[in-house]
Amino acid sequence: MDDEDTPPPEVTAADKLALAKVVARLRAEVEDLEAGAAMAAVLERAKGVLMAQQGVSAEEAYELLQHRAESHHSTLVEECWLILGSTGRPPAPVAGADPGQEPAAVFRTGRYATADASDHGRRALLAALARSLATTSGGDEVAQLLRTVLGECEHVDAVMIYTRAAAGNLELAGHAGVDRGTAEQWSRIPPLVGIAALEALTQERPVWLEDQERYAADYVLIGGAPERWPSRAWIPVPGTPATTAVGFFRSTPGPFAPRTRSLLRRVVRLCGPALGAPRTPGATSAEQGVMAVQQIFDVLAGPAVLLSPVRSADGSVEDFRIDAAAADSVDVAGRRGKELVGRMILETYPTVAGSPLWEGYLDTLATGTVYEGLPFTYEEAAAGVPRRSVYSVRANRLGDRLVVSWIRHDTSDHEVRRLADLQRLGNLGWASWNLTSDTITWSDQVYTVFRRDPALGPMTLEELPSHVLPEDLPGLGRAVQRLLEDGAAIDETFRITTDSGVRHLRIVAEARVDMDGTPVEVHGFVQDATTQRDTEIALRESERANLVQRGMLRAERTLAARLQETLLPIPEQSLELAGLRVDVAYLPADAGVNVGGDWYSAIQLPDGCALFVVGDVAGHGLAAVGTMAQLRFTAKGMAVTGSALPDVLGRLNALLLHTATDTAGAATATMVMARYESAGHRLSWVRAGHLPPLLVRDGEAHYLPQPEGNLLGAIAEVTFGQEMIDLRPGDHLLLYTDGLVEDPSVDIEEGFTLLAATAARLVREGKAETLARTLAAGRAHHRDDICVVDIHLPPLP
Repeated sequence: MDDEDTPPPEVTAADKLALAKVVARLRAEVEDLEAGAAMAAVLERAKGVLMAQQGVSAEEAYELLQHRAESHHSTLVEECWLILGSTGRPPAPVAGADPGQEPAAVFRTGRYATADASDHGRRALLAALARSLATTSGGDEVAQLLRTVLGECEHVDAVMIYTRAAAGNLELAGHAGVDRGTAEQWSRIPPLVGIAALEALTQERPVWLEDQERYAADYVLIGGAPERWPSRAWIPVPGTPATTAVGFFRSTPGPFAPRTRSLLRRVVRLCGPALGAPRTPGATSAEQGVMAVQQIFDVLAGPAVLLSPVRSADGSVEDFRIDAAAADSVDVAGRRGKELVGRMILETYPTVAGSPLWEGYLDTLATGTVYEGLPFTYEEAAAGVPRRSVYSVRANRLGDRLVVSWIRHDTSDHEVRRLADLQRLGNLGWASWNLTSDTITWSDQVYTVFRRDPALGPMTLEELPSHVLPEDLPGLGRAVQRLLEDGAAIDETFRITTDSGVRHLRIVAEARVDMDGTPVEVHGFVQDATTQRDTEIALRESERANLVQRGMLRAERTLAARLQETLLPIPEQSLELAGLRVDVAYLPADAGVNVGGDWYSAIQLPDGCALFVVGDVAGHGLAAVGTMAQLRFTAKGMAVTGSALPDVLGRLNALLLHTATDTAGAATATMVMARYESAGHRLSWVRAGHLPPLLVRDGEAHYLPQPEGNLLGAIAEVTFGQEMIDLRPGDHLLLYTDGLVEDPSVDIEEGFTLLAATAARLVREGKAETLARTLAAGRAHHRDDICVVDIHLPPLP
């Protein structure tokens, strides 16, 4: 169906009456607005004066005005005039200024006397700035005004204003003093660590960037290198929460003076109303509901608005008001997003009255039935120029409101903007080559990809090889030849040289052919893949380094494990030494990749006695195994020669200290050493920072009192004591390392208590023959090696 041939709907008497009511209401509202505008101007000026004098926010200034009016028994308007009348005349402009010129205009022409650094001068400046901001709207106008005001007196060279979107991104809301390219580059900033503007909003406090070397290392510099603006400041606009931050960029280095900091904070506070700072406290439940819908709309893709009915005295719907709008909502006049909020449907789109769309709205509001209308043409005259668009509208009831979404069937401009955003975000651009007319067309982003001045125009195919690296020319040449001769699509990567270095590019193109199969046009896109390529190279280098490191660690573990197996054989059966039966168990750690330094020794001495040693070297790997071997063989050799046990520990301590001096590395170890004399069943033992032996006798278990002795390799001056105990038939004495009792999830004392209880129970249950191996196997999860030696004096036959 052709929409242009559809006859317009007939306007009934009821429709005319509805429009007449709208016109009458509009006239009354115009009169109210004229009076309100005058009142608003006076109120805003009085608030600005109080904000400048008292250093308060706009909300606080309004509350102060109300309080004064109540105290003086006057109206709010009278109190505003009293405030304005008490301020005196504004500061005189410099020579050449127009005496009748408004403050905002004076600021913009740069002729306001801002050099006065006194308190009176700053108050006058802030008061005049407040009056100018009352007639200023939009981020760019506010930024330009701030730059003009603060440029001469505070050396502010540029101003950038950011707002935080619902997704956490920072959106550039206004700027002055920065070039277009810089503004486009920093138009949207993701929520990354090191963004000073985001930090100011999150922590709701100013961020002062004054030391070039420090802030260049800690922050991502919005706007360029630190030399361009040696000192910067980011100040949040007060709000709940703070969603807008103003950045001041100074052309002079050095810290901000306290007077300057105070001035900038007060200036930003004044900018709140002009920048639309949020004012959520005190909102009604209905307003909170609208704000909740708006928050959903802020992250919603596609056009949608929330309509609230405006009812007459008899309850009938006279109009609908737009209370919330999605960012993608655009009407026929180009108004978008928040620009639509607050508008009345019949006032803004009068031809909707009496149409099926209007009847659909009323029916959906009354019955809840979803309205889905057929495509219709809407025409509006904007600035004397008729604009026509075709829409398909859908309406759903939400409580006592309507959620309206639509599809615009002539969205060429919108698609162009989306295509531009896609090219910018993907760092790619489209290009076409007409082989018949020999014309080339590039999108704007292709010039950015090639780092080429747009004034030079597109690059010809003959010019391209001069920029390609020689080693990439053959592959690219063959691909282009296939494309031009056979019409085969290509997807090639190549490198070019630019003023900023070598760039990695990707070209994807296909050809259109004529009836004979001859290519007549080539189109495709070119993408800058430099960042992706650099990331791939970095990942490849990291993987290569990880593989090398992994191989070295595997080789070290294998060697350490073989050394440990060679140096520390674990017997499968119990040992018989000097009339004792000795059970040995060793388990490596469950977690970790390195071999530990736990070890033991159980030997018969030449004099018929038995020597037992259990030790634990700090650390893992080859170093720990080497220290373990050194201690094991040295202790065994000294004991064989008849050295006293305390002397053995003293010399081992000196050995570790001497080894640390030679290798510039400190090695420490704990050890318990015992000598058993079979004649009197007497066992002498010493310790160096090791855990106490556990004695199981008559079905009960207790730990032996510990003699004096610090760990080996810690300090040079150390004394080692010695204790003795006479073993009785049936006794079990356990020497062990800390892996048997330590558990990160419990206290060490609980580990000792559990070990004693378990050992006593196993002996009582008749499971003493493999006591060491049973205790070691009972540790389901252990993060350290376990070594256990069970010394058992068999009972008399």
